[in-house]
Amino acid sequence: MNFIEIQNVSKSFNEVPVLKNLNVNIEEGSVLGILGRSGAGKSVLINMLRGMQDYRPDSGKIYFNVALCPDCRIVDGPSKAGSKCSDCGCELEPLRVDFWSCDRLLFAAIKRRISIMLQRTFALYEDDTVIENVMKGITGHEPEEATYMAIDLIEMAQMSHRITHIARDLSGGEKQRVVLARQIAKEPMLFLADEPTGTLDPKTAELIHQALLEGVKEKGTTMVITSHWPEVMRKLSDYVIWIDKGEIIEEGEPGVVVEKFLAQVPLPEKREVFKTGGPIIKMEGVKKYYYSIERGVVKAADNIDLVVNEGEIYGVVGLSGAGKTTLSRILYGLTDPSNGKIGVKLGDDWIDMTEKGPIGRGRVKPYLGLLHQEYSLYPHRNVLGNLTEAISLELPAEFARMKAAYVLNAVGFDEKYAQEILSKFPDELSGGERHRVALAQVLIKEPNIIILDEPTGTMDPITRVQVTDSIRKAREELNQTFLIISHDMDFVLDVCDRASLMRGGRILKTGLPDSIVDDLTSTEKKKMFKK
Repeated sequence: MNFIEIQNVSKSFNEVPVLKNLNVNIEEGSVLGILGRSGAGKSVLINMLRGMQDYRPDSGKIYFNVALCPDCRIVDGPSKAGSKCSDCGCELEPLRVDFWSCDRLLFAAIKRRISIMLQRTFALYEDDTVIENVMKGITGHEPEEATYMAIDLIEMAQMSHRITHIARDLSGGEKQRVVLARQIAKEPMLFLADEPTGTLDPKTAELIHQALLEGVKEKGTTMVITSHWPEVMRKLSDYVIWIDKGEIIEEGEPGVVVEKFLAQVPLPEKREVFKTGGPIIKMEGVKKYYYSIERGVVKAADNIDLVVNEGEIYGVVGLSGAGKTTLSRILYGLTDPSNGKIGVKLGDDWIDMTEKGPIGRGRVKPYLGLLHQEYSLYPHRNVLGNLTEAISLELPAEFARMKAAYVLNAVGFDEKYAQEILSKFPDELSGGERHRVALAQVLIKEPNIIILDEPTGTMDPITRVQVTDSIRKAREELNQTFLIISHDMDFVLDVCDRASLMRGGRILKTGLPDSIVDDLTSTEKKKMFKK
């Protein structure tokens, strides 16, 4: 039976339409996949179903068919009508609810039965252990029963080996798996997943997909999942809608819709040989060891040797927890190494990046750009402000708009939309759009060396191609050097001149990207490619 009915729903922000007359029904126990490019309207629809006030439809209706306890106002899926309420024993009654127009208490009751997993969300109680974090999502069970439930969920998320570890010690991928376990622990009637694996390496993404299968789909929980990655739609969805510019342009069986979507993905421009200069980055014997009571010595970087040439696009590839992000933080000066030498060439001088202060790495910082994996934009500044005043880029007003629009175009926004988006605030953008604005924020200062940590995490295939081309263009026009941290082998093959394979804090091999692929097992190849 229909659980959710979306009827003629439209939504605009600042008079710009983002959803246009959407109509779709979601059956109880089914998985609806929402496919589309970044900015297509996927996240807006997810937040609308979540009941976020800023996402109230401008027109149209969203109906929830539920089973309601007339006494304690607990709600459940429509198939539970006629059964007994778990709290008071009253019989649950069927009810069709106009979600955005119902009374406040009923609206809140429905929201409590909805779990959501957002892209780039690592929100955990940092000082609590994994099992403590998951148990905080469990209600209505005796302590012993709750403990066993938490253990089962942690095992499902394949995090049993970290069950007593403190959350702050986990990698990004591990945190995401704990978030998933905690959201499932809430026993929702509706599970919303907004790009849940967009920023993760393929191996960790596969673990999340498997957990969603076991913990949500196979248990018959209704799910709505958004993604721009076709294989997610194929694996998890029962029915797919493809949204483009706020409209459903195709819907139906996942395999059919996916094939039509893929036909729209362009190939990157043919790459030409670029002549690089001499070394601009040198790392010799770099180590970073952490000490933890629970884990002992953690070798995040273990005797790293790395040389990057001027004008080179250099990739460091590996799965979650390999040490890639630690390496980028050490190079940028956010994390001090335990040992080793790090040099960056500025003009004719080599600067010691382990030396603090204005004559050490402070001298180089203005010429380094970093897009961190957990980037953030200033929420109270619009896109133009984020690209100028927020980063102390003081330019005449008209020139600031021209330069901002130019760099937005370089990261995949078309010229018209680049002008429109300048007045928008971060919370009015999709996750993929925010990611591209953050990348533009790095590029607009035209640094000599740019470090990109997972630059394609939330980007759809079309935008990935545009970003690939913009990186090459920036290198050719400005002679910029790029160090790209990534688990996306397709992207590395498309854009990088050389690459290093990293595992367990060590660099195992350096060479042409094709040669790195040769060192992967057949299983690893399958997990590290998204195409």
